[in-house]
Amino acid sequence: MLLRLPESVSQAQECLAEGAVPVGGATLIWADWQRDGFPEQAVSLRRLPEANVIGRGILGGAVVLNTVDERVPEVLHRAAAAVGTGAVRRTATVGGNLVGSTLRCLLPAALVLKSWATVLDRDRVYETDLAEVLAKHHLLLSLHWREPLASGYRKLPGEAGGQPPLVVAAAVHTDDGGLNRLHVAVRDGYDVLTDEVPCHAGPEAAIRALGDTPVGTLHVAAWQTVREHVTDLLARPVSR
Repeated sequence: MLLRLPESVSQAQECLAEGAVPVGGATLIWADWQRDGFPEQAVSLRRLPEANVIGRGILGGAVVLNTVDERVPEVLHRAAAAVGTGAVRRTATVGGNLVGSTLRCLLPAALVLKSWATVLDRDRVYETDLAEVLAKHHLLLSLHWREPLASGYRKLPGEAGGQPPLVVAAAVHTDDGGLNRLHVAVRDGYDVLTDEVPCHAGPEAAIRALGDTPVGTLHVAAWQTVREHVTDLLARPVSR
């Protein structure tokens, strides 16, 4: 297998046009390739500057998870820090986790940040929403978001070989009318539920409103975790 490492967008597009298979950190697909056979050529964005940026409102798709730090909102930083083992985080990438993984550990965090994506196609670079990225398995160039007033992330312990552990992500944003709104996303098994409610009236009012959304249909233990997480988040001073 030939691994191609483009250093510009045009070079990356040339690789895609010639049939190179996108590969992030290869933590998920390597075993499949060993079983089913390797492609003739693969392409990694690890040398592409646009895919390796970390800053306010932007995170490159080729960024390795263990380098995601306090430059991004807490919910995204903590989500990246909770993926797999240290060995996995030293290899796995943002794009690989969001697009190539069935677990998509970063997805709840990305959803509550109201994220969108810049994706790389054979003949163009363009912005689109996460729904399209996930449905069409686009090659993620970078992730973008609205900076929250506050955010938080909670991942419960999981059992080896069992269902994926429960994940709760939440963020507070100000709407166009100047009122604060709470955005919550929950990964329960392989399903992700998300919704938003007003939170300017305090935690109890926000939790009651959240109970009337799809998030409120969670089983008792999951709902209790959501309640605790939301209460803790809304009790914080309004900051990153």
